[in-house]
Amino acid sequence: MSSFNGMSGHGGRVERMRRLAAPVIGGLLLLVALLGLIGTAIRDPHPHDIPVGLVGPDPAVQQIAAAFGANAPGTFAFTSYSSETDARAALDSRTVDGVLVLGGPAPRLILAGAAGDAATGVITAAFTNVFKAQGASVDVEVVHPFATGDAHGLVLFFVVVAVIVSALVSQAILFVTARSAGFGTRLSVVLAFALLAGLAAMGTAEWIAGDYGSGIWTAVGLVTLAAAAVGAVVAGSARLLGPPGIALSALVVVLLDLVSSGGPVGSQLLPDFYRALAPWMPAGPLYGALRGALYFDGAGVGGPLLVLLGWLAAGLVLMVLGELLATLRRSRPASAPAQ
Repeated sequence: MSSFNGMSGHGGRVERMRRLAAPVIGGLLLLVALLGLIGTAIRDPHPHDIPVGLVGPDPAVQQIAAAFGANAPGTFAFTSYSSETDARAALDSRTVDGVLVLGGPAPRLILAGAAGDAATGVITAAFTNVFKAQGASVDVEVVHPFATGDAHGLVLFFVVVAVIVSALVSQAILFVTARSAGFGTRLSVVLAFALLAGLAAMGTAEWIAGDYGSGIWTAVGLVTLAAAAVGAVVAGSARLLGPPGIALSALVVVLLDLVSSGGPVGSQLLPDFYRALAPWMPAGPLYGALRGALYFDGAGVGGPLLVLLGWLAAGLVLMVLGELLATLRRSRPASAPAQ
């Protein structure tokens, strides 16, 4: 009997240690993942392929393009325009982030402010320094600026962060409180949260930053779609894999997604892997689409919209597969032959 009690006590200690070890190991894995992903993304930032338009006499345009191609290869992607009007149209359509106009009394730089501080800062610094070395100054004009109350687009980016994280949390809470909820319940929660999140997120952002203008309702729709897409992916992953599915969603849809987006500065300063990944994840396209809706009269929204719809479709497929698997699991005991 004493031997049995000893074995029982030993087994209880092992079980307690196992339960204590799980959150410690999980936390350490998350810590390493955070440091690994963020550290590799920001350890050596360099600008890549920032789109810039050039207007002016051909010899001057070619000289500028050749100089940067030799001294800062890969920093800018230049496009020549025959007139300033055409170049400004490219700024309006978000084809380029800045335009250098040559041939006048002084070089002029026209920047799309809402392209982001990283892009406009790199463009301004690079061309200002080049002409300063030649004893010339550059006149700078900013078009499509951020809202006065959100001069650097930070509030808008944290709308993206808040929506993605809260969509994950919403589904995690549902998993804990109603683990056996069926497809209809899960889908209802995804859609209800998404609709309310779109209104709450952009309503709060507008209250903080001031008037975003007529594009606010397009922005609400984009945030709603993103919340539904992320929520569906998390719901489907949780239904398929249980707690590991939520952890995997947190790693991919939240952590990797936000890191690859580059935050408010964008992905143009990140290494190749992150820049290649960013256009296909929810955060970067959502942030870009919000800026297009609010500051560029809807320009550049189409591509991000397709990406978000793709994530929503993938999430719905995961939810259906998870429900089918749950149905199979429930039916197995009932169909098992009697012993």
